[in-house]
Amino acid sequence: MLHINCGRLKVIQTLGEHLKLRQQVIATATVYFKRFYARNSLKCIDPLLLAPTCIFLASKVEEFGVISNSRLITTCQTVIKNKFSYAYTQEFPYRTNHILECEFYLLENLDCCLIVYQPYRPLLQLVQDIGHEEQLLTLAWRIVNDSLRTDVSLLYPPYQIAIGCLQIACVILQKDHKAWFAELNVDIEKIQEIARYIINLFELWKTYDEKKEIQGLLSKMPKPKPAPQR
Repeated sequence: MLHINCGRLKVIQTLGEHLKLRQQVIATATVYFKRFYARNSLKCIDPLLLAPTCIFLASKVEEFGVISNSRLITTCQTVIKNKFSYAYTQEFPYRTNHILECEFYLLENLDCCLIVYQPYRPLLQLVQDIGHEEQLLTLAWRIVNDSLRTDVSLLYPPYQIAIGCLQIACVILQKDHKAWFAELNVDIEKIQEIARYIINLFELWKTYDEKKEIQGLLSKMPKPKPAPQR
């Protein structure tokens, strides 16, 4: 399941980058996606439809502005064709009406609880407290982005995720901030759990060849129905 999640969430990240969305919007869309499938089977809605729907909704909730329907569909078609042709042999099959219908279903499943708190703000505050280090912030920020490929956003509060990512960044950069971490009033066991989730993801990436394995994984999932041309 982690392999499938990594691939699906990569679609969300790539779509967001092509649409030039803020990372906060992409992160919120990712959490919506995860929350939906935490409650529902993959058979319920094709993830290839839910991914752009989550982006569409998140862009409004995060006050980025509404993405035009035509731009969203065109971007989906371009990204699937140019970036994920190894996984999807057919063109992106959905149209605007499918995304709008899916949005209502997504809202219902999220119980209209749409505000998502992310680790980025606490991370900025933590790095400032350490003594602002640009290299440390940049790496920790990237690790927070990577953490979205795991389930930590569903299991732990944002400030703990920020601390866990910061701890990993300190180890990678060989920064000795043990005294600073020791002064934090946090559950260290939870921080270590978060770090293990993320490190396990990094270990998976070392051996996982998405282009070779994704077709076999996707073949086990329900195929999207052809969409009517409009």
